Amino acid sequence: MIQRVAIFISGGGSNMVSLVQDMLSGGHPATPVLVLANDADAGGLKKAADMGVATAVVDHRPFKGDRPAFEAALQLELDKVQPDILCLAGFMRVLTEGFVAPWEGRMLNIHPSLLPKYKGLQTHARALEAGETEHGCSVHLVTPALDDGPILGQARVPVLADDTPDTLAARVLEQEHRLYPAALRRFAAGDRTRFDL
Repeated sequence: MIQRVAIFISGGGSNMVSLVQDMLSGGHPATPVLVLANDADAGGLKKAADMGVATAVVDHRPFKGDRPAFEAALQLELDKVQPDILCLAGFMRVLTEGFVAPWEGRMLNIHPSLLPKYKGLQTHARALEAGETEHGCSVHLVTPALDDGPILGQARVPVLADDTPDTLAARVLEQEHRLYPAALRRFAAGDRTRFDL
């Protein structure tokens, strides 16, 4: 059975584009049914529409201070398309346990570090400050704890002597665009074993 996938974004959606292109390439165990953004100006919305994927917007700002109401609005959009899998792809809102728990085991996220190192933000700068010799990205299952779920896959890049947070981020992003589609393809086919690219 083909798995139905919804993707949450907040910005340009480059990881979303990688996921959708892979799903549309043929012979894939999943199909994209929705790209949802929390900002109507998110550049990824047009990219998704141009690829023929339905889009929706749930702006978080009117819900200021009421996360459960924001998440209820998110779930309403999901209910319309009935996805089997939810992929977070640069979605810059922290989701509460009330939203995550019903999706546990079916929600994936990509994070720009070799988890469990550097949960949260500013991962590239933190890796450089720590003197790391390698850095990378991880795809993991989402749990209520931030960036804490079981790791499905990782990709690594060497840290170069002249790296800045921006140069390191650019190299990691290239690997994200390879890792996330590979992880989703395996996951949708029922393979939960951890792998490295």
